[in-house]
Amino acid sequence: MPAPAPHEPALLAGGVAGTRALRPLLDTVLTALADGSAARGGPLPPGGPEAVARAVARLAPALPERGIGAEAALREQVTALAEGAADPADPHCAAHLHCPPLAVSAAADLAASALNPSMDSWDQAPAASALEAQVAVELAALVHPHAPAPDALVTTGGTESNLLGALLARERLGPRLALLCGANAHHSVHRAAWLLGLPAPTVLPTPRGVLDPATVRSALDELDALRCPASAQPPTPALVVATAGTTDTGAIDPLDRLADALAADPARPTAFHVDASYGGPLLLSDAHRHKVAGLGRADTVALDLHKLGWQPAAAGLLTVPDAAALRLLGHRADYLNAEDDTEAGLPDLLGRSLRTTRRPDVLKVAATLRALGRAGMAALIDRTCAAAEELADLVAAEPRLRLHARPTISTVLFRPAGATDEHVAEIRRRLLADGRAVLGRARAGDPGNPGGRPPLWLKATLLNPHAQPSDLAALVKLVLDQSRPHDDRLDSHDPHPHDPHEKDPSHARR
Repeated sequence: MPAPAPHEPALLAGGVAGTRALRPLLDTVLTALADGSAARGGPLPPGGPEAVARAVARLAPALPERGIGAEAALREQVTALAEGAADPADPHCAAHLHCPPLAVSAAADLAASALNPSMDSWDQAPAASALEAQVAVELAALVHPHAPAPDALVTTGGTESNLLGALLARERLGPRLALLCGANAHHSVHRAAWLLGLPAPTVLPTPRGVLDPATVRSALDELDALRCPASAQPPTPALVVATAGTTDTGAIDPLDRLADALAADPARPTAFHVDASYGGPLLLSDAHRHKVAGLGRADTVALDLHKLGWQPAAAGLLTVPDAAALRLLGHRADYLNAEDDTEAGLPDLLGRSLRTTRRPDVLKVAATLRALGRAGMAALIDRTCAAAEELADLVAAEPRLRLHARPTISTVLFRPAGATDEHVAEIRRRLLADGRAVLGRARAGDPGNPGGRPPLWLKATLLNPHAQPSDLAALVKLVLDQSRPHDDRLDSHDPHPHDPHEKDPSHARR
């Protein structure tokens, strides 16, 4: 039988021969990535949703009668995906907690895909399960440095971690569990309560952007206000959810003082969960770890490395100070973790996640941490936070713009002076339609008018540690240009007069 062609689509990625099958296809993928990115020429494809949909429609049918081959399929689809991508590696792609992944982590992710361990039983993932256990303990110890036996579960991100934190609290404290969170909390806290059949969380006001411990204490006291004084029913158990790095502003709740507030009422059964999906990695930085002081006092902590950790999604963790807390997730399926196998020494992985089949997301994290070390990760964090300070300085120095507040982590909110909310929203959409900048939007209290309705702000969430001052200055200029009246903003002979990429041929527009 003749050997298959080099680009035969049915060749396998694993095994001894897998690298020979992958190598030529990798060259095709890398070329397509470069071609698509060059054709896009900016952080977002111009033209809006309809233009992108038309371009993708040219790839139909998705399931042809006869395939076109591996090389052709990869070339056309990867090129189209790159050309139509929102590229977080572009300094002007700064709307969300959507990071540019490091090359080392993306390369490790390829290896994980090729080997395809399934992290639901040891016999499917011998080395990957041992690596996950090692990395989980080290990262949990970073969060809970004084704990006796810290551990962590690998999750898909903050949403799953917040769900797990609420689940562990319910299993430990009982089904009467009440959830308390700030108005600044992530929406997944509410979804967790819904999924677990718990009452909707009590949402506490955060007029200054963060939870007030006194407000939390008052809310805990009110939990039993309607209970009959003669009732023998014990105090209502409560889970207090704090946030270290809010989605809208990057604000960090006063974690130490919140932990003190819970400790002041030892008669009430409570749990403390911190959603540190954004701010948790600050622990790696000597310059910024003070911002999350008290994080280790939480019973559970959500931590994401696909935000301020530069990992391809997904790379989440749920940390606990004592591994024994995770036994509540134990589950038995005889074909995966038979009791006699476990007793014989085979590791039981089924209680390490709510998922069954799951990929070894730990490999990319492990490769990154080993490659950069704590100092290398800290340098990326420090540079990213410094870039946010630089952008805030530029905005504050520009009389035509208003800065919401100095950045806590790497999120900067600003808006044109005197603009209406409608105008702010329109500026953002114009930039998206032009493909020139990807800025987010957030409603946040106005420091100059604390009693009024929170206005709409443009949101720049900086996660590119290589952003240069010139990139930030160009971003400010783009916003200012879009803030001007339409006839002053564009010259009829030059549709893109202020393209920040005009000096870089690799960013040339089509």
